[in-house]
Amino acid sequence: MVESVRPWWGRVLTIVIASISAAVTIWTGVGYSWADAARAAPWMALLTLACWATFWRPCVTVSDAGVELVNVSRTIFIPWPALHDIDTKWSLRLTTAYGRFTAWSASAPGARGALLSRSSGDEYGPPAQRGEPAAVRASDLADSPSGSAAALIRQRWDKIRAAGHLDDPRLERERAQVTWHVATALAAVLLLAVGLATAI
Repeated sequence: MVESVRPWWGRVLTIVIASISAAVTIWTGVGYSWADAARAAPWMALLTLACWATFWRPCVTVSDAGVELVNVSRTIFIPWPALHDIDTKWSLRLTTAYGRFTAWSASAPGARGALLSRSSGDEYGPPAQRGEPAAVRASDLADSPSGSAAALIRQRWDKIRAAGHLDDPRLERERAQVTWHVATALAAVLLLAVGLATAI
């Protein structure tokens, strides 16, 4: 089973930006000319693409194979045998046999968010703090982006270890599997080029 965690507000923000961009383009065409709308369209599309790539697409995905961190410019896959530790002090950070990797979509709450967060005795909090609700920091609470992602990873990690699949961990790769978001970058460059070309 594959499960993903991403902030809900990222999707809302992207929909709002996309709606505003479409409205601006149409308003420009109706109020001025469709030639002006055509010149504005690439910039509105670029704005929407940037918002989607920054706030909608990033997520943390957990499967029986491992953890996938979908960030802005790249996706990093960490197999379970490579995972060593989970931390949420500033954002979700995984310490692995390949190094440390941070999840863009799972940031820790700020001072205001920490005050508003509800205290919880989640059994999937930090291993050293389980069963001690007062000691759990805000970044590990289930209602924070970092905490919800960390809890999802810990739950699956515990199940896989309990099943004995990590009794003799072996790495199949020397480095983490990293996929760069080339298509998104090319689309951004294309829209930028079209916008500059039509502005001349």
